[in-house]
Amino acid sequence: MSSLPPISDGTSRGRLAGDPGTSDVAVRDDLLFRPIVDIDAGSVLAVEVETPGPATGAQSGDTAAQAQQLARLARRVVAEEPLLPLVLPLPSAAVMSGPTAFELVENELRRAGRRPRDITLMLGPDLRDIPRAALVRGVRGLRERGFRCAFGTSSVPPDLLLEADPFLLRIDPEIVAGVPSDDRRSAVIEGLVLIGRGSGIYPMATGVATVAQLVKLRDIGLRLAHGPFFAADEWRPGGRVNPVPDPSVTSEVPELGSGPRVSEFMGPPVAVTAEATAEEVLDAFTNDPALNSVILIDHRERPLGLIDRSRFLLAITGPYGHALHARRPAERLADSPRTVARGLPAMAALRAAGTDRDRVYDDLITVNEFGQCTGIVHVSDLIRSLARADHAVVPS
Repeated sequence: MSSLPPISDGTSRGRLAGDPGTSDVAVRDDLLFRPIVDIDAGSVLAVEVETPGPATGAQSGDTAAQAQQLARLARRVVAEEPLLPLVLPLPSAAVMSGPTAFELVENELRRAGRRPRDITLMLGPDLRDIPRAALVRGVRGLRERGFRCAFGTSSVPPDLLLEADPFLLRIDPEIVAGVPSDDRRSAVIEGLVLIGRGSGIYPMATGVATVAQLVKLRDIGLRLAHGPFFAADEWRPGGRVNPVPDPSVTSEVPELGSGPRVSEFMGPPVAVTAEATAEEVLDAFTNDPALNSVILIDHRERPLGLIDRSRFLLAITGPYGHALHARRPAERLADSPRTVARGLPAMAALRAAGTDRDRVYDDLITVNEFGQCTGIVHVSDLIRSLARADHAVVPS
């Protein structure tokens, strides 16, 4: 992103209001907003703005004009996203003009109620063409004015990262695309994460497109990312982003050995919300004598607890049990859920069930990559199936 297009305030062509010195140029409304997501929590931490394609008059090399364009861009973007921190593109050559060229940008921000510290200026990949001393001096100058600075490519020498000390480092999508299958690219990202951890720089993966990529990046220790996995190009500030997988689930997934998967033993779950009363759960057990357990779920269908039939009925049918529990939340009688990934081998699930001797025969809850409940598995079914499989391979 080496250039900035002229930005309008809602019109498609002409002068900008309040900017009489600007010549008539074609004004493009092709901004792309990218949500920068915390891949541990799934929350949007900031918004990056991209201006795809070359813009008319943006390659003049006039750093004052580029600063004016940045000011107009800031005014437009702040109107769209008034709260979250913003990452705005900046032609790398503009940093050589000195910090005074950005007074206009700072004034626009303050008029909109934002401060320079809310803005990270992303230098494009052409920063590699800037003389090192000038680049470092320019980044420091922007920092002194209160702006944060980001490098738009990770293809820079590590010692330059340490000397310039950018706030954010954009990991190129070509590198991210090779994850997780290419160990070399994964190692590059891991190295950048280690550099960032030791120097206070935040690496950000771009172009994340699959669950497998996200899981690998999270295992490496990366925290920030954006890409088509989270939102399409049409995303606007305030819009929803796709949820990230639950770490407790994805960390279990590979070491898949041979044998059947727990999904083959999965039955439909009976679930109630966390606000359900014990009387509602009692009705569920009464209406289905074969029901072993009831699952408590949250608003995203993630399991919060499991109510075992035997223990529940023992509590509620004992002396004063109905009076004590019936109209109170059922979660008071629930145990913590024992979840397994639906793709886990049955043998691995059986081992997981055996880790708690007091609850060996409690049902297991199968969950998808996002931690949502997908089914229930009876441990007794796993034992019978694996016992038959072992018997079948014993030579006569």
